[in-house]
Formats: sequence, structure tokens, C-alpha cells
Amino acid sequence: MRIGIATQPMAGRVYSVDTPLNSHSIRVERKHITFDLKENPRGRFLRIIEEVGGRRDAVIVPVSGLEEFRAALDKVIEYNKTLPPMP
Repeated sequence: MRIGIATQPMAGRVYSVDTPLNSHSIRVERKHITFDLKENPRGRFLRIIEEVGGRRDAVIVPVSGLEEFRAALDKVIEYNKTLPPMP
């Protein structure tokens, strides 16, 4: 179970907590990739976190863009299948 992370307050703002809804992790070669579906007062979003060598990078996709994100990923996957194997 993951615990939400409080964001830093800004002038005139209160703390906001990201509520975890679902999570899935995979390991690809030396990378650990986590897909976290979360929500906060501004809405739901998918946070994709790549961890490699102690470094973490994240991409956040609002749920309103998930279908478009998947369609683009599917196109890249299908194109990759047409390429010759790497030596």
C-alpha cells in the first residue's frame, strides 16, 4: 500500500494529498517502472515513474489523455514490430 505525498504549501494554499487508486510495477532490464493511478482535488492522473541507478524520473498524464496516450503507444509498438531485429 502506498501513502499519499503531501505537496508543499504555496502562498494562500493548503496541503493537497495524492490519493493512490491503483499501482502496477514492472522491471525492464535495469529499470524499475511504476504506474500509479492517483487523484487529488484537481483530478485523476497516471504517474509513470522510472527508477534506474538511484535516479527517478516521472511523467504525469491526466486521465483525460489516457486513451490518446495508449493509442500513441500502440502505434509505436506496432511500428517497432516492422523493424528488423537489433544485431
